Amino acid sequence: MTNFKDDSKDSINKTTKKDLNRVFWRSLTMEYSWNYERQAHIGFCYSIVPFLSKLYKGDEYKKALQRHMEFFNTTPHLSTLILGITAAMEEENAKNNSFDTASINGVKASLMGPLAGVGDSFFWGTLRLIATGVGTSLALKGNILGPILFLLIFNVPHFLLRYLSNIWGYKIGTDLLTKLETSGAMDNLTYGASVVGLMVIGAMAQSMIAIEIPLKLGSGEGALTITEILNEIAPGILPLAAFGIVYYAIKKGLKPVPILLAITAISIIGASMGIL
Repeated sequence: MTNFKDDSKDSINKTTKKDLNRVFWRSLTMEYSWNYERQAHIGFCYSIVPFLSKLYKGDEYKKALQRHMEFFNTTPHLSTLILGITAAMEEENAKNNSFDTASINGVKASLMGPLAGVGDSFFWGTLRLIATGVGTSLALKGNILGPILFLLIFNVPHFLLRYLSNIWGYKIGTDLLTKLETSGAMDNLTYGASVVGLMVIGAMAQSMIAIEIPLKLGSGEGALTITEILNEIAPGILPLAAFGIVYYAIKKGLKPVPILLAITAISIIGASMGIL
């Protein structure tokens, strides 16, 4: 069982079961503000506010909010596991002035991909199909239990796992940080999380960006498109180049909206000319 702090104690670490429950309920809004720029970042930040508002005041609170407005996306049903771990790391940061805040987003980024793979396969690829099969078979016979069982079969495991993952995440994060602090391995965690996080973001960029240049070089059966030639040299080089250009533009201070408009215009013009 997880031991929570008493509400009456006046200390930095004031986590209570009520705080975790508030995070659980807020996590249900994870996809309400989903967008193409940073996806579920607003929902994540909104969900963890109950912790941040207790841990920080003034400028530190603003920095914490900004910290969690970075890109975030994973299966929403398992997002509370990351929320719990993140809450534990924020508590450690509030108590330890030498804590590296970069490790917080590093751990988040390193967990997004694996949890998305497991969560999407289980919830969208398995549980939803089972619920649909049972519900549809009954609904086709005019049985009112069809839609009811569909909702129950899908949502009972979903809500239960979302609730427990919130507690497990916080407990795992607390225990892990305690062990790392006593062993002096926090620097290794920070470095490892940063490396894994960059790998995840890089893999996501390659898989989510689709660029095709259909122009062919050569003739007959041996003709290859420019995309195929470039992929022979370095697989995924076009998505990597596009990502690098956008990243450079953002670093130079260009806003996301003009960048998106430019990408849209280039895509339309390129497609109409047969270049893209």
